[in-house]
Amino acid sequence: MPELPEVETTRRGLAPALIGRRVLALTVRERRLRWPIAADLEHQLRGRIVERVERRAKYLLLRFDSGTAIIHLGMSGSLRILAASAPPRPHDHWDLELDSGRCLRYHDPRRFGSLHFTAGDAEQHPLLARLAPEPLGPAFDAGYLFAATRRRSVAIKLLLMNSRVVVGVGNIYASEALFRAGVHPARPAGRITRAQAEALADAIKAVLAAAIQTGGTTLRDYVDPAGAPGYFRQELCVYERAGEPCRRCGARIKHAQQGQRSTYWCPACQRR
Repeated sequence: MPELPEVETTRRGLAPALIGRRVLALTVRERRLRWPIAADLEHQLRGRIVERVERRAKYLLLRFDSGTAIIHLGMSGSLRILAASAPPRPHDHWDLELDSGRCLRYHDPRRFGSLHFTAGDAEQHPLLARLAPEPLGPAFDAGYLFAATRRRSVAIKLLLMNSRVVVGVGNIYASEALFRAGVHPARPAGRITRAQAEALADAIKAVLAAAIQTGGTTLRDYVDPAGAPGYFRQELCVYERAGEPCRRCGARIKHAQQGQRSTYWCPACQRR
């Protein structure tokens, strides 16, 4: 699933092609995504100008003069800027045709993504209203994380993946940040010390920033708006490296299921 770095990479790739462009048409080939695309969305977007391209958590926000389109890539979705005349492939579900002669095309084999539009305050939309702070923003720091862990028995990795605590820290980056901070993923959140909270907050910011710099992580489906994969996979220290030697100490990386997701850690560097 595209996580925060992949969505931010997508945002940065799309912005130059979208900002200031007028929408000529929205062509929907498949409305049955995670939620059905509204029947009147073509009318709502036609003729509107894209003013900004933003991100909130794992959502892309296209800010128009009349409202905001809210896009989620789901598990296998991607967005490309193409010539409007480019023939669609299977699983190309919608095009946003622009006055530049190009289009924004959404591709999603599993159809778990979504497209919404709101004319009101996007931050109050049900998908965004209850989201926690951004991990790369000033509100997320050691003090915030330490307070959020108090009296919590849930494993620290699962807490980090809770969008009511912090947004966008998905499975890959939670595993990598915990390794950098030397914290076992199954450690109860309430047993995290203040020093560990500081190390972990710093590690989350560092891992996400590094992943954005290298275009995110491509494990299977993800490509950026230019069609290029993300290269952070080459820098992964634990994720999907079960049985391989730890890059720091040489111990064999362990793997287990945690909250129905794969978890990876070094038994020597991350003691429980």
